[in-house]
Amino acid sequence: MVGGCSSLSYSSSSTFIATTTLSSSLKLNPQSFIFHLNLRKPPPLRCLSSLTMESPKPILDFGKFDDGFVQKLVYDALVWSSLHGLVVGDKTHQRSGTVPGVGMMHAPIALLPTPFPESYWNQACEVAPIFNELVDRISLDGKFIQDSLSRTRKADVFTSRLLEIHSKMLESNKREEIRLGLHRSDYMLDEETKSLLQIEMNTISCSFPGFGRLVTELHQSLLRSHGDHLGLDSKRVPRNGSTSQFADAMAKAWLEYNNPRAVVMVVVQPDERNMYDQHWLSSVLREKHNIVTIRKSLAEVETEGRVHEDGTLTVGGQAVSVVYYRSGYTPRDYPSESEWNARLLIEQSSAVKCPSIAYHLAGTKKIQQELAKPGVLERFMDNKDDIAKLRKCFAGLWSLDDPEIIKKAIEKPELFVMKPQREGGGNNIYGDDVRENLLRLQREGEEENAAYILMQRIFPKVSNVFLLRDGVYHKDQAISELGVYGAYLRNKERVIINEHSGYLMRTKVSSSDEGGVAAGYAVLDSIYLN
Repeated sequence: MVGGCSSLSYSSSSTFIATTTLSSSLKLNPQSFIFHLNLRKPPPLRCLSSLTMESPKPILDFGKFDDGFVQKLVYDALVWSSLHGLVVGDKTHQRSGTVPGVGMMHAPIALLPTPFPESYWNQACEVAPIFNELVDRISLDGKFIQDSLSRTRKADVFTSRLLEIHSKMLESNKREEIRLGLHRSDYMLDEETKSLLQIEMNTISCSFPGFGRLVTELHQSLLRSHGDHLGLDSKRVPRNGSTSQFADAMAKAWLEYNNPRAVVMVVVQPDERNMYDQHWLSSVLREKHNIVTIRKSLAEVETEGRVHEDGTLTVGGQAVSVVYYRSGYTPRDYPSESEWNARLLIEQSSAVKCPSIAYHLAGTKKIQQELAKPGVLERFMDNKDDIAKLRKCFAGLWSLDDPEIIKKAIEKPELFVMKPQREGGGNNIYGDDVRENLLRLQREGEEENAAYILMQRIFPKVSNVFLLRDGVYHKDQAISELGVYGAYLRNKERVIINEHSGYLMRTKVSSSDEGGVAAGYAVLDSIYLN
């Protein structure tokens, strides 16, 4: 959405979109909202008045380090990862996605942190609570959600099914008094304009809050041991509280629900090789808060679940206070009607949903595109400074019913990304394929247009990196995407939590368009402030 989550084939919804500034040939048209970024200069953030438009400074010179030293770093990183649970299921092992402790291997990682300007880091952290509040307000405006996605539902079956559930909740006047959002807003630094631009806002199944912390601590450990040789200071890698802050937010939601015998239910994919990232949250809930978690697939919820007259959801005979989705964001998670029945059952209950169907829909790409239109943010927000801060992060976004922007995209497809209403890696359309798909849609009629949006393609700075997969390092040129987590908890009119909650850096080779870690395009990373 406003600008979603990431996925190791794992759970979440975020894709690495190398998205780039539009050239000066695209003139600003206030009516059709055709972007020209050089004309888009919001006032500077007051709390960051010293913000300068710098690029990341390189910290890695391949020629500076011999293979023996790099192999020592690799060895230390692999030992640390194994000892601290920075591991995933090995896809070559048949049971690695179902049986904990079987067929494990280290998660794909960058060997050293990636440089990132401190001013942009501060900017991304500052807007996180504003985006949290925006999602909540959108979720309360059922008409806006239904109207914005009305054309999309005709072209996209998955979105249509989600909207059906949302409509049923509106018709029954179902209100979510306790609302929990665990979000992640993804950004890239555009090299041409020196702007931090939002890729998407993930509102369901935001992956790697467990591993985001771990890879940060890994890099801090390596720099403490080898920082003198590297010329790097471990204190420049910012602390990452993603695991504890997400778990603390779920614990507070559990308390608000006020049933001490209830459990937190994690909704998972049947074969989940990214289970350890998820288990970190369960571990904190158990050890710090004495809260029990259970793991169920949607199919199991349909079989074992029941909503009682008072609204209580029980699964396998256990009352559920909080439902935390780490699946349910892609059509692949709904192979039959059983899964859709389970999603509806959960929505009809009084359990706290993370996310509710309204929060889920608020994170769709079409809603993101609608929010970029002039005057739409003002529908949900009053504070002009907050509106300006959000708009400063927006990249160019357009619907496919804009003939002028379609013409530009066909002429210069390399400046655009064509995005379907999908989460997870591997879905976006780039380069000449943008032109071919737009021409196909013109031939076949306009109905399918609503299944896509166009986004300005961002061209971030390329850095030297050591990528570590399968115990082997590779030197490469790479680009990175910063994801900033946010936690939001509200009970009726009382806001209990609204905060920035850590971060996730994902790095991928610059020659790859896509970038989901779970989908195999990227590696986990942290940032080095400069």
